[in-house]
Amino acid sequence: MPANSKYLNPAFWPRFSKITAAILGGYFVSVTFHLALASWFSRADVLITMAFSGFILWVALMVIAFLAKSGWKIWGIYILLTLLFYLFIYLGQTYNTAK
Repeated sequence: MPANSKYLNPAFWPRFSKITAAILGGYFVSVTFHLALASWFSRADVLITMAFSGFILWVALMVIAFLAKSGWKIWGIYILLTLLFYLFIYLGQTYNTAK
């Protein structure tokens, strides 16, 4: 049974933005989230845990990207989350090296 054509998006750019947001954006958010945790908590424990939880988070972010209506909106959200986690990384490294 073929898919209903009203749910298919034939345009290239919306499809491209969702695919790249799912793969690249989800990866950036997943990695920066775990690095932010590593800058505040035990680095070795977080990085070992990242081998499993990072993949699970990345897949969840991929699913969210494909469920979103707009690929550009999800790109914006993923970029904002990545920048927020970069801020936490910077603050964690600054605070923890000052001790």
